[in-house]
Amino acid sequence: MAGLAFRSFALTHPGTRRRLNEDSYVDRAEAGLWAVADGVGGADAGEVASASVSAALAAIPAGLPGEQMLAELRQRLQAVHGELQTMAAARNPPGTIASTAVVLMAAGMYFACLWAGDSRAYLLRDGVLRRLTRDHSLVQALVDAGTITEAEAEHHPRANVITRAVGAGETPLELDKITGTLQPNDRFLLCSDGLTKTLNEAELAALLGAPDGVPPPELLVQAALAREASDNVTAVTVEVRGVG
Repeated sequence: MAGLAFRSFALTHPGTRRRLNEDSYVDRAEAGLWAVADGVGGADAGEVASASVSAALAAIPAGLPGEQMLAELRQRLQAVHGELQTMAAARNPPGTIASTAVVLMAAGMYFACLWAGDSRAYLLRDGVLRRLTRDHSLVQALVDAGTITEAEAEHHPRANVITRAVGAGETPLELDKITGTLQPNDRFLLCSDGLTKTLNEAELAALLGAPDGVPPPELLVQAALAREASDNVTAVTVEVRGVG
């Protein structure tokens, strides 16, 4: 990783109402690779699906050039997509085994973010929080169509219905992507919807931008638990530290 250094932290918690944690994460600052995966609610073996996503990404070698890293990400997520579909089809009766995925990679002075589902990525730069991802969800489709407002979407009764995931839907898996240039002091947040359905974006920005001390994921997860987060909660934060 020539050019910039990174400091990252990660934390996951089952939340206040669930015993099983179906979230998982990848925290690989040495490879410039981070991810959050959230087993799809209502599907079978969500913890298996999210763990499969994380294991595939954790196995990518460090030190790959940016284009090769991006190709590896796509190839491995496609492979997991097929494996989960095969596993689900073999069940009696057949079901769905699926997970969201949001992935951040950094190479040189650039970053790329890929995702499927409603786990999100944010960038805090110069005190302004920007959401990098757009949910693949029913309520986001309703917002895009002008049927409901963003405010109404926050508390919509079908807010948990997603329209794309690793292991669900058509093959090949369709991943959205956004790219950009890194700057010193940038702070990224990758998180599952257990966090974003509990804290608003102003609260996310304040906790993500807190002065050095307690790692940001601890602040974020503790705040969600204080609000009695009903879902699993996972946060991965990445700070660009300047020239490495």
